[in-house]
Amino acid sequence: MTAALVVLVLLMLLVAVTLAKTVRIVPQARAGIVERFGKYKETMPAGLNIIVPFIDRVRYLIDLREQVVSFPPQPVITEDNLVVSIDTVIYFQVTDPVAATYEIANYIQAVEQLTMTTLRNIVGGMDLEETLTSREMINSGLRGVLDEATGKWGIRVNRVEIKGIDPPPSIKDSMEKQMRADRDKRAAILTAEGQRQSAILTAEGQKQSAILSAEGDRESQILRAQADREAAILRAQGEGQAIQTVFQAIHDGQPDQSLLAYQYLQMMPKIAEGNANKVWVIPSEITKALEGLGSSIHEVAGIPKESGGPRKRVDMGSSEPIATRDSVDRELSNTNAAVEAAIAEAASAANPGKGSGTPPPSAAGSFGGPAGDPLTDPMPGDPPPDAGEQPTQ
Repeated sequence: MTAALVVLVLLMLLVAVTLAKTVRIVPQARAGIVERFGKYKETMPAGLNIIVPFIDRVRYLIDLREQVVSFPPQPVITEDNLVVSIDTVIYFQVTDPVAATYEIANYIQAVEQLTMTTLRNIVGGMDLEETLTSREMINSGLRGVLDEATGKWGIRVNRVEIKGIDPPPSIKDSMEKQMRADRDKRAAILTAEGQRQSAILTAEGQKQSAILSAEGDRESQILRAQADREAAILRAQGEGQAIQTVFQAIHDGQPDQSLLAYQYLQMMPKIAEGNANKVWVIPSEITKALEGLGSSIHEVAGIPKESGGPRKRVDMGSSEPIATRDSVDRELSNTNAAVEAAIAEAASAANPGKGSGTPPPSAAGSFGGPAGDPLTDPMPGDPPPDAGEQPTQ
């Protein structure tokens, strides 16, 4: 019984091992290489597969996805004998699992070595500057050579990238100095151009400002000269009108020696004005004028006792309304009539024997008029007195 049980257990184990050797599951994007007695038999696709146990064997399980392999930095000599370190990255995919298995022993190592040799061949024909600025050309050259060489291995190179190109430290320092000098040069050029443009704009602004200032000064001087000319003209006209008015007043007033003596007396305090006037001289005409003021018999030399100027009034125009001027003329006529009556009474009292006759010429000429009375004779332009206001002779 025990022996039969052991045999049963062994048979069950044998069946389990046989089933495990017969049934194989291949993951997605994988391919299994089946060999029979060490010779390639078939390629198992993804999924459930059955093989002959103990006869067929899955030798390799190939990954069909795109793979990325980064290679360590490789020293490469450029055309100008400079050693640079270049890092590369290869993107490839297995298209034929059988070729990738039996055509080459290790396709990753083969791709690495091929990339290194191809990179040295391409970079060896370039100088450092061209190597640093021609990455796209290096990538295209590497991809073309690798794709052609790895085609028989069942591998397709999709992309080749250069991660970095590192020149020697001394070359790095020199390049930094050169770049710094170039940038300093460009900065100096830009600064000089900026200063030049600033100076040009400043000069143009100063020029425009000077032109505008000169035009403003010219117009200001022209306007100021015109204003001075008009002011001088107006001032001269005012002085002329003032002189004419004074001259008119003098002729209307008919000044005599009494008026001039009074004017001398008014000027005497002005002569003594000022703190520095310690000594001042009185003109001799003033003493004579004072003598004439006290006595009307003597005449001062140069000052007539009676003025003989023209009695014609210069018409200066009317500054009052007509109604006011008429009332003033009426009052003046009444005043003249009263003065004439007083003169007639005085003449009658002085000559009682002659009665009330016409006053003698001496009485009439005592006011400076040779033939008429300046108080009674009407001035030109005055309205004649009314008939009822004539004095009774």
